[in-house]
Amino acid sequence: MTAAIKRIKRFFFPESLRYQLLSRSLFIIAALLLLIGLFQYFLMHQFLFRSKAQTLQNQILAIPGEAWLFSSNMPRREGPGQGPGPGRGLFIPETQIAFIDPQFNLTEVSQPADSGSIPRLPEQTYSEALQQKKMIQQVVKDEAGQEQLVVLQSVGSRGKTVGVVQVGTPTKPLIDVLISQLLTFLLLAVLALVAGLLGFLPVLKRTLVPLSNIVSTVRQIDAGNLTERLPTKQGQTEIDRLSVSFNGMLERIESSFEAEKEAKEQMRRFIADASHELRTPLTSIHGFLEVLLRGAVHQPEQLHKALTSMYSESERINKLVQDLLLLARLDRTPTFEKTPGDLGDVVKEMETQLKLLAGERKVSFSIAEDAYCVFDPDKMKQVILNLFHNAVQHTDAAKGHIHISLDHWEGGIRLTVKDNGPGIAQEHLTYLFDRFYRIDTSRARKYGGAGLGLSITKSIVDLHEGTIEVESAEGAGCAFRVWLPELRAIE
Repeated sequence: MTAAIKRIKRFFFPESLRYQLLSRSLFIIAALLLLIGLFQYFLMHQFLFRSKAQTLQNQILAIPGEAWLFSSNMPRREGPGQGPGPGRGLFIPETQIAFIDPQFNLTEVSQPADSGSIPRLPEQTYSEALQQKKMIQQVVKDEAGQEQLVVLQSVGSRGKTVGVVQVGTPTKPLIDVLISQLLTFLLLAVLALVAGLLGFLPVLKRTLVPLSNIVSTVRQIDAGNLTERLPTKQGQTEIDRLSVSFNGMLERIESSFEAEKEAKEQMRRFIADASHELRTPLTSIHGFLEVLLRGAVHQPEQLHKALTSMYSESERINKLVQDLLLLARLDRTPTFEKTPGDLGDVVKEMETQLKLLAGERKVSFSIAEDAYCVFDPDKMKQVILNLFHNAVQHTDAAKGHIHISLDHWEGGIRLTVKDNGPGIAQEHLTYLFDRFYRIDTSRARKYGGAGLGLSITKSIVDLHEGTIEVESAEGAGCAFRVWLPELRAIE
């Protein structure tokens, strides 16, 4: 039973888009044809009955009123259908004719042999017919239960109304004509639906070809083949828009997959670099401990050297861990305590500290007035220290020159840290802000660096909605520029 219901449901509510469109189109056409058929039936009904009534009216008016009056006064000696009424030859044989005088007396003028008595209408209807010259038409049932079209028409003699002629005729011939017309229309409608079905199927199939192309293309797309794209110019606006939207989704998915692959690769490199950075100081500490265990602990000079080296290596590990923790916090997009202020005041406050870090290197400043922006003072100090420390590492201890400038630039405040060091080759500039990236590994380790300072700097600048860039060439020094939105631009 359930299977039968499902089959019936699939027949009337198909799941295929093609058959849904076909069935719904045919249903709409069939409904329209049904409405047209009903409308035609009622129009034909009114037309036929009205035409028949007018024909009977014309036949009544074709006979003089004196003849109708004379006929009503003649005694009827014949049986049904035999009366000598006027105009018997003008009416069809099935017609019933009666004359009603002003006193509402009904006289049968003509009556078919196989019909019942002439139906008598209410006196009010006869009164209305006597008072007006217009025809009155009604459909009533006689004693035999058959419908008749009854026409009432007043007649007169010498300008005076003498009575009303009632003519009735069976409606069955008219109904037969209507049914014949309706059956003909239904037959033509069925033929039209069949022809439409046969003609619409191939047209619908061709119309859905672009959709079939999309389905076949989508089936070929998987995680390893995201470069496939749907055709976007197939001559159908809706399908083309669907293809464009789907292609956009594929591009976003492809970008997400590429980003995920890149993130996994970066994580792999990060773990490898972090392991390498931790392994070096740990190996050094382990080696010194072995030396101490062999007896160096009783030799003050070697003991001091070992402890000093282990302390230095532990500081490297501590700094590396602190930097990694800071990067982890920055990756979680922390909320900085950003406040409006003059960045120039921060640079001036750090001037003594920076000169101490520079040692014998020359340090110069160029600070613009009113360098107002929104920033976290502690984090911006860290940015300046990181960039300055990087410049110190890459300039000569005696001949080095580091210049720090602060100016207004393109709707923001630009901080520049420039040195006269050996510069950086172009192939390294793209990777400078990557984690654990170092141009000179031995030199970076000498100063305790792990290649995280510039990564931290960039993360802080990004969280301030700013930008950082580097300009350098081999032998021409290096300049790091940080841009932050100016306070007036933010407001």
